[in-house]
Amino acid sequence: MKHQTWLSTNFFTFFFTWGIFIPYWTAWLVSEKELTVAAASSIIAAGMIARSFSTLFFFPALSKRFSLAQLMKILPVVSTGLLLLFIPIDSFIGLLIVMILFSLFYPNMLPLMESNASLLMRTHQIHYGRSRSWGSIGYTTGLILIGITTAIWSESSILTMMLIGSGLIILASFRRSPDVLHERVSNQNGTYRAVLATPGFAIVMSICIIIQGAHASYYNYGFLYLQELGVSSFYIGFILNIAVLSEILFFALADRLLKNTPISSMFVIAGIGSVIRWVLIGLFPSLWIFMITQAFHSITFGLAHYAFIRYLYRVVDKELIPTAQGVYASLGMGLSAALLTFVGGYLYDISSGMAFLGMGISVFPAILLAFWLKMRKTL
Repeated sequence: MKHQTWLSTNFFTFFFTWGIFIPYWTAWLVSEKELTVAAASSIIAAGMIARSFSTLFFFPALSKRFSLAQLMKILPVVSTGLLLLFIPIDSFIGLLIVMILFSLFYPNMLPLMESNASLLMRTHQIHYGRSRSWGSIGYTTGLILIGITTAIWSESSILTMMLIGSGLIILASFRRSPDVLHERVSNQNGTYRAVLATPGFAIVMSICIIIQGAHASYYNYGFLYLQELGVSSFYIGFILNIAVLSEILFFALADRLLKNTPISSMFVIAGIGSVIRWVLIGLFPSLWIFMITQAFHSITFGLAHYAFIRYLYRVVDKELIPTAQGVYASLGMGLSAALLTFVGGYLYDISSGMAFLGMGISVFPAILLAFWLKMRKTL
């Protein structure tokens, strides 16, 4: 199997489940386990904190002990086993414990996939945007199917679809992987100190933490927000897919369109786009505004993520890639979202619009950091 195709297939299968878990798991806890929004949010946030710990410490440690190819088999199997534990448990404490255990393994597939991509970019010149766009296609496929199944069988189908998706990940992960992934990439030199000493890493990571974390209300309450606007479950999946379709288009064109664009400029645009997106949703509780701002996802998520991957490819040493990806997944995609999920949950209880407006306000420091990075003209 060609390396590009192998990477695209694994991106697709993982993000198929990500497209179910991230936007719908809160709704599943509320509907099937009869939790309040605040209680479900606490469980989700606890899982995000566990994800942050796991991707920051556990994934880099695993990458020193196992090759990336071995982790491609270990993580999906363990994650699926833990996912099954959600079925018999109904208590808040029990669900909290299972969520924490599940979050110690499942989210590590995210930095694992990105580490595979970063390494293959260097060794086999694969096109990141092309393969990553298949991840977005997987995400949108999951959203469409879960929208249809929840309309037919209610939120009870969410867990079933997650299990089906997990099975697809296992099937894809056991196909022969590129030879370079069978080598241990990380060594004892891949320390956090070395990563932090990489020029610009602290500033770039701070920007990513803020911009990506500000998606917390959208990921966790977007489904509930659309229900509040009177949208049926059948159509919610299609509406959420507008964001992913814009992301697919972005990643498909990014390698060509942004080849000579400074990394700092990408972050400036991503920050400004984030403020516009979240403030519009917060101030104007309208389905049409929500749908229009969905196109901003290519900027608020896609552009910020692509800028980090470009920075990783250009600046970070090869042996530091798994550790750097772990830090990014932990802080940029986990801890900041967890903290803002707590904030968003309390704001949502006051007003759904407040939960999004608060995210828009939180992005301003990222814009200032991006402009500072741009003025230094180092990236």
